[in-house]
Amino acid sequence: MSDVIYKICTGKEWADALEVGVYGGSTDDKRDGFIHFSTQKQIKRVLAKYFSGQADLLLLVIDVSLLNPLKLKYEGKKGADKYPHLYEALSPSAVQAQYPVRLSAANEHIIDY
Repeated sequence: MSDVIYKICTGKEWADALEVGVYGGSTDDKRDGFIHFSTQKQIKRVLAKYFSGQADLLLLVIDVSLLNPLKLKYEGKKGADKYPHLYEALSPSAVQAQYPVRLSAANEHIIDY
C-alpha cells in the first residue's frame, strides 16, 4: 500500500457514511471546512486531546493515492506538526482498513490492529 493517513471517527459517523456512500466529516470537520486526518505518529496525541474518554471510535486507514492531491493539504502552525486536511468529502473506497478503538479500564484508548 502507498502512503496512508488516518481518520478517527465514531462508529455511527462511519455507518452513516457507508449508508449514503460518502463521508462528509464530523461536526468539527464541517465547522472547519475540511476533514481532519492524522499521520501515524499523531494518532495517540489526537485521541488523547480530542477524544478523551470517548468510546465507540474507529480508526480508518486511508490510501493517500486514492485522494485528489489538489484537495489534500498538510497544514499546521509554523514549527509544529503538519496535519493532513482533505478539502472535499471522503469516498469510502479510499478506506483500506478500519480498526476499533476502545477504552481500557484506565480510560486509555487501545487500537485493535
